[in-house]
Amino acid sequence: MPKMKTHRGAAKRFKLTGTGKIKKAKAFKSHILEKKSAKRKRNLRKTGLVSAADAKKLRLLIPYA
Repeated sequence: MPKMKTHRGAAKRFKLTGTGKIKKAKAFKSHILEKKSAKRKRNLRKTGLVSAADAKKLRLLIPYA
């Protein structure tokens, strides 16, 4: 059976933690930033974790991560 191909778009957007959870960047940080508070923009810099339901689908897209 051939090797699975990694979904390159997903590989650029998601990383695995040491325990195997999937990290992602927060959304809403690219434009219209003047009206967002400094606190809100600062919190958007942090990484978040993908929900368990989405993580199952993502594992198929990044099988060797």
